[in-house]
Amino acid sequence: MVFAYLIATIGLVQGLKFMGDPARAKLGNMLAAASVLVALVALVIATGWSHLANVFLLVALLAVGTFIGNIWSNRVAMTEMPQLVSIFNALGGACAVVLGLNAVYGMGTPVDTKLLGSVLILANLFGGVAFTGSMVAYLKLDGRKLPRPAPVQKVLARISLALLLIASVYYLVMPGDAGFYPTLLLAISIVALLYGVFLTLPIGGADMPVLISLLNALTGVATMMAGLLFREPVMIIGGILVGATGVLLTLQMCVAMNRSLAGVLAGKFAGSGSAKPEGEQDIRSITAVETASMLAFSKQVAVVPGYGMAVAQAQRECFALQEMLKQSDVDLHFIIHPVAGRMPGHMNVLLAEANIPYASVKEMSEVNNTMEHYDTVLVIGANDVVNPAAENDPDSIIYGMPIIRAHKAKQVIVMKRSMAKGYSGAVNTLFDRQNCKVLFGDAKESLEAIINELKRI
Repeated sequence: MVFAYLIATIGLVQGLKFMGDPARAKLGNMLAAASVLVALVALVIATGWSHLANVFLLVALLAVGTFIGNIWSNRVAMTEMPQLVSIFNALGGACAVVLGLNAVYGMGTPVDTKLLGSVLILANLFGGVAFTGSMVAYLKLDGRKLPRPAPVQKVLARISLALLLIASVYYLVMPGDAGFYPTLLLAISIVALLYGVFLTLPIGGADMPVLISLLNALTGVATMMAGLLFREPVMIIGGILVGATGVLLTLQMCVAMNRSLAGVLAGKFAGSGSAKPEGEQDIRSITAVETASMLAFSKQVAVVPGYGMAVAQAQRECFALQEMLKQSDVDLHFIIHPVAGRMPGHMNVLLAEANIPYASVKEMSEVNNTMEHYDTVLVIGANDVVNPAAENDPDSIIYGMPIIRAHKAKQVIVMKRSMAKGYSGAVNTLFDRQNCKVLFGDAKESLEAIINELKRI
């Protein structure tokens, strides 16, 4: 059993490492899943097969879960992947809550030490917040109608957090009488579920990558606590890995947005910032025909995708554009901002689904200092992440936020439906630049028109 757990642990670590490489991410996912299966089989064998009913129940549940997961993964469109990730994360948090409550109410586990009681409380607290928080995130990402953010929600969130802290401290300082513990654990679980809702409701769509990373970290911590409860090394190690990577990713996302985590959770940008009236900007428009001509006579082209590309489902047209330009020996790269889209890696997933080569996808840090080498940069559905005000306007709301320096390229074409501002509300000074033009219209339809025109050139 120990050897099987060692193999499973190594598999989990290696699988996580593979997931950091787009070319091996699928292999990493399969390796991690196989490692968990090895741990489950080892656990069943270690019990001596004395409870065949439990074994049959476990196999049946695994079969049902595999069947449902396979249906979801095949039916869900790639553009809806953030919603699927949120659902899976919610299920992880729910499992931690169910395991904790079952240990006390179902199995009758005696809570005879403060350490065991604290582990149970933390498992249910983090699991409850992750469950309802992820469900609210799913509803937001899916475009469902939810109550508008209101001051009362923040008040309720603070009250819920205060109750959770008071209940936890109360348990730690009170004498070791465990008679009240089941009621206390149930109360903490209920308040944690409510806190997850109040915490998530005010957060805007553009902050979803940070939120999903944070909720993922909470699910990892809850899994680790559940592993401590049942003394399962693989659960402990898996929870630590998921929790640690979630925390690191959350912090990296905040740095990439120049936001504090508190600011993200408050659902607003820090500071009021200054904004020039939109009417003062001199917008230069361009047609699909002119865009195609500009791309055809370029040597190096970059595409900066944003959430607008996901909404328009234009990733396959991006691949077609790359293939068309390749025939004219035009080198095309896709430059990804860390917080583009609605979940970490959202743009990478969409581009991979469109069969765009991994070698063509560049991180912002790889090319930001050489953007002047690009003849044309095509910005598709991105706004704040290419706003030069983040670098040169100390009064801007987004000042200090790392951006893709599209304005350094020889020519910039921004594809937009309208001149609506980005999530921050800051005026995008990129449009004031002489080398920037705007191609109005739906991204997918505009790309199709560009591709058709390139065929004629």
